[in-house]
Amino acid sequence: MWRENSVDLKLNRFYEMSARAVLCLLIIAILLAIVAGVGCTVYDLRLVFQEDFHGASKQIMVDLLTVLAIIEVLRTALAYSTEGRVKVTYIIDTVIVTVLTEVMAFWYKDIDWQEVAMTIALVLSLALIRIVAVRFSPAGSRKEL
Repeated sequence: MWRENSVDLKLNRFYEMSARAVLCLLIIAILLAIVAGVGCTVYDLRLVFQEDFHGASKQIMVDLLTVLAIIEVLRTALAYSTEGRVKVTYIIDTVIVTVLTEVMAFWYKDIDWQEVAMTIALVLSLALIRIVAVRFSPAGSRKEL
């Protein structure tokens, strides 16, 4: 019995170390993606002088919102690294930022009202899920005890 617990402990420790190593590589990749996104955004600033202002502002806004979505993914990875679990609110924030990027692109397209209605329903449902996730968070229930 003691030997089985020792093996389980070693396997658990190996899993933890492996997961942390992969997570560190993932965080480095995310940081590189953020730097590349900021570089692309700065590079796209040249469009303000080369194209019409609306086209340039659309591209810059989409670049900025994409970088913000990647930052939310980084927050999720860091939360998993420190707490050992994924926070649902960070994932929902990432999806909301990504959907809002699509909404920003709607301003420059002719789209059907059904697509707008579905997008509004998606954003409202994500907001509702986020409120429920914050209200019934495991961290919140621990503070009440």
